[in-house]
Amino acid sequence: MSLLKDFKNFAFKGNLIDLAVAFVIGSAFSGIVTALVNDIIMPAISFVTPSQSYTKWTIDKKILIGHFIGAVLNFFIIAVALFVIVVLVIGQIHKLTTKPPPPAAPTTKECPFCCSTIPIKAVRCGQCTSELPPPAATAPAAPAA
Repeated sequence: MSLLKDFKNFAFKGNLIDLAVAFVIGSAFSGIVTALVNDIIMPAISFVTPSQSYTKWTIDKKILIGHFIGAVLNFFIIAVALFVIVVLVIGQIHKLTTKPPPPAAPTTKECPFCCSTIPIKAVRCGQCTSELPPPAATAPAAPAA
């Protein structure tokens, strides 16, 4: 029974579902970027080069570089888009939805006689050696009837 419960907790966590949605959207976005580079950007670059098609670009008639340049452009466009989505947009959403941590409890106090800073648990000041008044005690809770 515990294994089934653990799997259910894992499978239906918000992070896993978010990851699945991001993967599907990323795959679809990759197709759009590939089409943009292969059908619009690279043919436009081909107009200013002497070759007919970017797929025929070569170095020394042996090394084909056209598809490689297309893949590099795909990568950079996807990387920039993911940066904008993940870092800027989701980061701002995360900032707006998270609460700041509560302030930490004080660890020092001020001596009422010499105004020096001393540990909060001190019963005698280390500077002026005055005995300090006991800390304000909280009222004990009334016993439940």
